[in-house]
Amino acid sequence: MHLRLLRAKLHRAVVTSGAIDYHGSITIDEALLEAVGMVPYEVVTIGNLSTGQRAETYVIKAPAGSGVVQANGAIARIATPGDKLIIMTFAYLEPHEVAAHKPKVAVLDERNRIVEQWEG
Repeated sequence: MHLRLLRAKLHRAVVTSGAIDYHGSITIDEALLEAVGMVPYEVVTIGNLSTGQRAETYVIKAPAGSGVVQANGAIARIATPGDKLIIMTFAYLEPHEVAAHKPKVAVLDERNRIVEQWEG
């Protein structure tokens, strides 16, 4: 049996732009990805704090330090510039791995700069 647990989270990321005609995905500042251990093409669940909508897509990296969080393709329909998002990824763990598991979390400000960060 596997349990699905939070692996990484970017909390209160602000959408900076959208590209409805792009193939899909969410483009995120590489420094933010590295801070929580997310990787390009990893599947993420997005919760829109502004609208309550949720969706799933994959990550593309933007230049480090850019502050970019761009909604692409269908995601641009549910996350528009100025919306605040929770961007999460999960891991499947064996029950004996759960006690040692510590997700990485970064809380962001209005410019997508990290203001809090922790594991577990």
